[in-house]
Amino acid sequence: MREYITPNYIANQIRLLRNQPQYTEHSFLIAEGDTDARLWKNLVDSTKCRVENAYGKDNAIAVLNILEKDNFAGVFAVVDADFDILEENLPLSPNLLLTDTHDLETMLLKSPALKKVLREHGSAEKIERFAQDIRPTLLQSAKILGYLRWASLKFNYCLKFEDLAFNKFVDDRTLILNESKLIQTVKNHSQKPGLDEQEIRASMENLKTDTQDMWHVCCGHDMISILSIALCKALGSCNSKEVEPNVLEKYLRVAYESAHFRETKLYTSIQRWEQTNKPFQVLSNL
Repeated sequence: MREYITPNYIANQIRLLRNQPQYTEHSFLIAEGDTDARLWKNLVDSTKCRVENAYGKDNAIAVLNILEKDNFAGVFAVVDADFDILEENLPLSPNLLLTDTHDLETMLLKSPALKKVLREHGSAEKIERFAQDIRPTLLQSAKILGYLRWASLKFNYCLKFEDLAFNKFVDDRTLILNESKLIQTVKNHSQKPGLDEQEIRASMENLKTDTQDMWHVCCGHDMISILSIALCKALGSCNSKEVEPNVLEKYLRVAYESAHFRETKLYTSIQRWEQTNKPFQVLSNL
C-alpha cells in the first residue's frame, strides 16, 4: 500500500481537502512520518491547521515542491534536520522548516519531557547516583553512532541501522559504547563484513570538528535506544519490554508539552511563517 502513496497522491489529497468547506481557511503542515504527525497534532491548533503525513522526508519535500509550483497557499513542511545543518545544506524554500536538533526525538530528549519520563520509569536513587543529568552521557555514547551514520551517508557505505541490537555494543551499567563492537555489529547487520574498519574509523574522524553541536550529530532513535538499556539497569529496574525504544518515544511524545515547544527555534520559525502567510494560522493564540 505504501508504494502507492506518492508525493503526487499526497499533494492531490491536500488539494481535495482544501476544497472541502471545513478546510478552505486551514493551513497544511506536511509531517515527515506517522509519529511526527501524531506529535504535531498535539502542538498545532486543529481548528486552524491540518497535519498530513508524507511517509518520509524526501516525500515531504517533494509534496511541498509540487504544491509550491501550483502556488498553493498556506502549506509548509517540517522535516528532521538530520545532518543538513552540519553539511550546511539549508532549505531554499521559506516553507521548509527544520528541527532545532538532529530530529524531533532529540528535541523531545532535550526538553523537560525527559525528566518526566525518568521520574516515572527510573529509580530516583540510581539516577542520583549515576548523574545529575543523563543527557551528556547519552550524547557521548550516541555521537559515535551519529558519526558512523553520517560517514555511511557521505561515503556511500550503505550501512543498515534499523533494528540494531544495542546490547551488543553498549555497556548496561556505564552506558559506554564500544566503537569496535559497534562497527563490527553494524557491518554484520548490513551484510558487509568486507568493509575495512580502519577506513570507516578514518572516515568518521574526518567528519569531526571542535565546533560541532552533538545535538546535531546524535540521532534521537539512538539516544532513546541507549536510554532503554539504561532504564533496565543503570537508571532503573524496568523489564526491557516496558521500556522498548518505540514505547519510550511514545512516553516522550505524551510528556512533551506546548510550553516546552514554545521555547524552541522551530516554534519561532512557525510564528514567522504565520506572519508571512496571513491569514493562515498554525498555532493556538493561548
